[in-house]
Amino acid sequence: MGYTGGGQPDPTYHQLGDHTESFQLDYDPARISYETLLGWFWKDADPTERPRNRQYMAAVFYADESQKRLALATAKQAMAGRSGPIGLPILPLGPFYRAEDYHQKYYLRRYTDLMREFSGYGEREFEDSTVAMWLNACVGGYLKREELEAEVERLGLPEAERQRVLRLGHAALAHRRR
Repeated sequence: MGYTGGGQPDPTYHQLGDHTESFQLDYDPARISYETLLGWFWKDADPTERPRNRQYMAAVFYADESQKRLALATAKQAMAGRSGPIGLPILPLGPFYRAEDYHQKYYLRRYTDLMREFSGYGEREFEDSTVAMWLNACVGGYLKREELEAEVERLGLPEAERQRVLRLGHAALAHRRR
């Protein structure tokens, strides 16, 4: 979680300038393509959506001309069957500034019992934790039980770690229902 797309150096939540709240997705292009990631993005994004405000707008940020071409091409594909122009911004990626700690894994931080599981982690290690990301998605309402279980299987974790993640994930889902 952080800020990008603007010109102000070192933005903060309360001094955002013209930046947009965003997340940085690190990926291995040898394992998954930028085009595949864009395909996933467009499944849930409305390409005709015009931003209501800069801080919370949906946008695609590209790192180079090749990514720009792919972003525009996949946006056009996502427009199939829709009318009007592409409204969702496709913008050059500038520096990415990490948001303040309290914004990282925002939903998960509300549950002290779940957070105890990460007591040995440094702040950066916690922010970058894949397990914390999945648990944050659970308590934030972005993941269903079946999706959690499928993802844990896909990760191929050792049995003890697999059971731990499932236990935490199920606890996170239970919190969400309260």
